[in-house]
Amino acid sequence: MKDAGVVQRSAALLRELSRHTAEGATTTVVARETGLPRATAHRLLESLAAEGLVDRDARTGHWHLGPETYVLGMAAASRYGITREARRSVLRLAKETGESAFFSVRRGDETVVLLREDGDFPIRSYVLYEGARFPLGVVSAGLALLAYLPDREIDDYLARADLAVRWGPGHAEPAVRERLAATREHGWSVNPGLVVEGSWGMAAAVFSAAGTPEYALTITGIEPRFRPDRLPSLGRLLLEESHRLTRLDP
Repeated sequence: MKDAGVVQRSAALLRELSRHTAEGATTTVVARETGLPRATAHRLLESLAAEGLVDRDARTGHWHLGPETYVLGMAAASRYGITREARRSVLRLAKETGESAFFSVRRGDETVVLLREDGDFPIRSYVLYEGARFPLGVVSAGLALLAYLPDREIDDYLARADLAVRWGPGHAEPAVRERLAATREHGWSVNPGLVVEGSWGMAAAVFSAAGTPEYALTITGIEPRFRPDRLPSLGRLLLEESHRLTRLDP
């Protein structure tokens, strides 16, 4: 049991560092966010560093995911053929819309961005990036995935996840449920600048062979690019690609 606890704590540290891929994070930050004593977090980080799973910037003292995580990720990628196909979908979406396009996967109560491709429109939205994690119900991918879970699972999740505490009143349960209903009605979700003002996103769920929402395709951009008259055409593009990937999932 003791060894299992070490594995769980180490995994929590790695997941937390994946939230800070650009700037890294201090020992204090990762300890606070994972609920670990600082001394415990530091000891585990040093052990992970010895295995190449994390790396520490000597100048800033910030921790980052290490090179071994990249090697492991590349080795694991060959098992998930849908990710290779998803890259083609992401490229097509970015090219046809001019926006930034993403592919995300559901991991428990979160979505994790796996792929990103920027279109040719010169103004970007930087809310999402590879490795970014958000709770279900937050950002358009989280809305698209949550919307297609069974009603009982949605109820259980919203009962335990008070999204408004961290993400603001726009994520209070009634508002989230309204967006979930709209997602089911249209087939795609819309995040109207609720995480960063002026940064909009749309997403469509990709389903497994068992019919469960496992992945999401997203496009993001600035608010003027998501006019009401353009949303249906963007939504159709997302649905075309999400349906294609759904059919490919073994």
